Amino acid sequence: MKKNRITELFGIQYPIIQGGMVWISGWRLASAVSNAGGLGLLGAGSMHPETLLEHIHKMKLATDKPWGVNIPLMYPEIDRLVDLIINEGVKIVFTSAGSPKKYTRRFHDAGIKVAHVVSSSKFARKCEEAGVDAVVAEGFEAGGHNGREETTTLALIPQVRKATTLPLIAAGGIGSGSSILAVEALGADGVQIGTLFALTEESSASQAYKECCTHLEEGGTMLTLKLLSPTRMVKNSLYCRIMQAESEGAAVEDLRAILGQAASKRGIFEGDVENGEIEIGQIASSVKEILPVSEVMKRLVTEYDEARARIF
Repeated sequence: MKKNRITELFGIQYPIIQGGMVWISGWRLASAVSNAGGLGLLGAGSMHPETLLEHIHKMKLATDKPWGVNIPLMYPEIDRLVDLIINEGVKIVFTSAGSPKKYTRRFHDAGIKVAHVVSSSKFARKCEEAGVDAVVAEGFEAGGHNGREETTTLALIPQVRKATTLPLIAAGGIGSGSSILAVEALGADGVQIGTLFALTEESSASQAYKECCTHLEEGGTMLTLKLLSPTRMVKNSLYCRIMQAESEGAAVEDLRAILGQAASKRGIFEGDVENGEIEIGQIASSVKEILPVSEVMKRLVTEYDEARARIF
């Protein structure tokens, strides 16, 4: 696997970034990915500021490699998080779910590199205008919250590549070294991977969640909650209730009532695989065992090199 703009930008060995997933991306997962040559991200979206501070301190002890924090810009305590990240000397921030324009200059003034997640070429252009350092283009295959456009990674990457000159990171459905090579051919400089890392030993997700996801067949996930916030989730009892309500014309308030409080925490962190929100990507159906991060990274690099040798 070659050095490129992403490895140079973040100072990492491989152009592989771990997604900053809620209830999953704690210090154990992020430090394991960084120590294995990728870029680990803490998922601040499910952390109170005090919790994030604890994870940052543990990251500093667990790795001397580059790492960062993912923050959804619609987070209720976003200003506290931004202050904390700057004060703690974090060097890399991935932002999502909002406009990067508001905070990018402030991060840059603090010496922080910024990448932003988008689901369309239109928003990629806005990222370039905002001055971010890299763009993550996430396709419809990804788990969790998705773009309303429902554009697949295969269709999205070449369009975003035409729309911006920024370093481009592909996300959504990346589950092998071959798929890393494929998105490189489409114009990506690196990849962001969520599902494979969510189902590792170091992931903070519950064992019940991991076992549920490693037993999925093709088609075991679906994008739903389009009126509220498009979310890819496993077809469990909660999903069925949501789909029934949507088919009957449920309003946004009705869907919120069905979800209840902390639906993703119930499903991912607490392990209620029937009544919780089990967010995972389409590629989960190809994952059949829970491995350590080091083994997942080793397989990705080996598969990539083998695929490249076959083609070239």
